[in-house]
Amino acid sequence: MIYSDWQLRQACLALHRGGVIAYPTEAVFGLGCDPWNETAIIKLLAIKQRPLEKGLILIAADFNQLQDFIQPLPADVLAKLNTSWPGPTTWLLPVRAAVSPLLTGGRDTLAVRVTAHPLAAELSRRFGGPVVSSSANLNGLRPAKTVHQVHWQLPELDYILPGSCGGAAKPSTIRDALTDEIVR
Repeated sequence: MIYSDWQLRQACLALHRGGVIAYPTEAVFGLGCDPWNETAIIKLLAIKQRPLEKGLILIAADFNQLQDFIQPLPADVLAKLNTSWPGPTTWLLPVRAAVSPLLTGGRDTLAVRVTAHPLAAELSRRFGGPVVSSSANLNGLRPAKTVHQVHWQLPELDYILPGSCGGAAKPSTIRDALTDEIVR
């Protein structure tokens, strides 16, 4: 995948400034912001017109980037995660108390994924931690799969990191790591 170092720097700069960006993921473009910045999270939810109780996903380049957001996990759960990551499985994991309920939708779990998309993973590495990841669309509309579709639906974003989506036919599967229940 070809991308520009300058484009990644611009995306990270927007994230560090509290902005909301779009970037390609495995199946669709994602909307992202700094998960520690509640103002940015509120801005993302407003742009997307997403209800607060739905919660959001965090993507990361590796499992270590998620440690400040989730509680310590038993060995059997870690083994399960290791067999699916990096990849298109999002896991619901017990969340740490310091994490904003805006991310969890008020639940005691947080949706997290170690992405297999090279550009999304590089964005997370360069940013220095996980990034919020919600499909780039207005609530109720189809998720954007191209930069043009992102511009059309969400013209008020702070930055769009150009690139190609990974070709997955549908968004990630969401599973509860403790019960193995498939949520989506």
